[in-house]
Amino acid sequence: MTDADPVAGRDYPKTWVQFEDWFASEDACAGYLEKLRWPGGFCCPACGVMDAPVRASRRRLVCRSCAHQCSVTAGTIFDKTRTPLRVWFAAAWHITSQKNGVSALGLQRVLGLSSYQTAWTMLHRFRRAMVRPQRDKLAGTVEVDEAYLPLSRGPRTKSGKASSKAHDKSHLVAIAVAVEVHDPKGFGRIRIHRVQGPTIDALIPFVRENVIPGATIRTDGSAIYAPLQKDGFGHEPFVQLGSKIPAHVSLPGVHRVISLLKRWLLGTHQGAVDPRHVDYYLDEFTFRFNRRSSRSRGMLFYRLLQQSVATTPATYANIRDNEHQAPPALLATETVELNG
Repeated sequence: MTDADPVAGRDYPKTWVQFEDWFASEDACAGYLEKLRWPGGFCCPACGVMDAPVRASRRRLVCRSCAHQCSVTAGTIFDKTRTPLRVWFAAAWHITSQKNGVSALGLQRVLGLSSYQTAWTMLHRFRRAMVRPQRDKLAGTVEVDEAYLPLSRGPRTKSGKASSKAHDKSHLVAIAVAVEVHDPKGFGRIRIHRVQGPTIDALIPFVRENVIPGATIRTDGSAIYAPLQKDGFGHEPFVQLGSKIPAHVSLPGVHRVISLLKRWLLGTHQGAVDPRHVDYYLDEFTFRFNRRSSRSRGMLFYRLLQQSVATTPATYANIRDNEHQAPPALLATETVELNG
C-alpha cells in the first residue's frame, strides 16, 4: 500500500460492494489498519525496531526485540473502543461517501447503533483526524476575511434529543477564513479557524500560521491587516466603504466559502451545533472542501483512515469537555450571546 499514489481497487475499495468484500471480518479490518499505520512494516512503538512482530492471541503484536505488546488500534482514535472495527469502517465509508456528510442521528440510523452517544462520539473522533498537523500552508494569492456563524444548540437528553431549553439561546462564533484564489478563475484550498474576534491579535497569527510568506493576501480595507507587509506578505486591500463593487465581487472566494459553510451547518446539522465543539465541524468542512475534486469517494475513505491511525486517542469525556489542541491564540474562549 503506497502513500503517494493510492490506487482504487488496490489500496481502497471502489464501491460499496467491494467494500463489503474487503472488510467482511474484524481481522480484515485490523490488517488494513496495520498496512496504513506501518506501510514500511511493523515498527515497535516502544523501542522503534522495525521487524515482523510475533502475532499473539486477540490480535496482539509482540516486538521481537523488546517483547513490548501492542495492538494496531493502540494510540489511535480506535484505542480501547468496544465498537467493532467493521462498524467503524462502515461509519468512515458513509461519512466520506456522502457529499455533505452525515449527522450523528443519521449515522446512528444507517449503522443501527443503539446509542446516539456512540454515533456522536465516533463522528467527533473522525473529525479530530481530518486535519494533518504538518499540512502545507496556502500559497499564491489568498483571500482572507472574518465572519460570524450563528449557532443554536442547547442542552440534550441522554438519548441525544433536544431538551425543552434546547433553542432558548443563540450564539455567534467568530471565524477567520483563508481561500487560495486561482487565475483566471477558481479556488484552491481553504483554512478556517475559530478566533476571538476581528482583531489584530487574532487575525494576523491566523494568516502567519496558514499562509506561506511571500503570498499575496487580499482583504477588505480594515486596518487590522496593515501589519501583513512587515511579515513578508504582499497585501491587496479592497476598501468596501463607498465602493460600488459589492464585497462578494471583490472577495468572491471567502464569501463563497462562508456561504457554503453556513448552508452545510444548517442543512446537514440543522444548525444544531454546540458552539463548544464548532472547531471540529470547521475541520470536517475544510476536509471536504479541500477534497471536493477527488475522482473517487473511496480516496476520502482511504485518507480518513490513514489519518485516523496517526491521530491520538480521544475519549468521550475528552470530546464532551472540549479538550483539544487548538492553538491558544486562535481559540475563542467565549461566544457572543444574543437575547431571543
